[in-house]
Amino acid sequence: MAMTLRLTDTEQAALRERAEAEGISMQEAARRAVREFVSRGQHRDRVNTAARLILNTHADALRRLGE
Repeated sequence: MAMTLRLTDTEQAALRERAEAEGISMQEAARRAVREFVSRGQHRDRVNTAARLILNTHADALRRLGE
């Protein structure tokens, strides 16, 4: 799917500089950033789900430890 990404002049310059330093196109740098953003969000969601499960499963023990 094609899309247009609008960046400020500062953002575009930073992206160009970083892409050149990595030896990749600006498009590839932006695609990597999107993949990393999505991956981090998914990881955060999994951690939050696991934490809720542990808190619910061990609520009584955690309460007693806090006493």
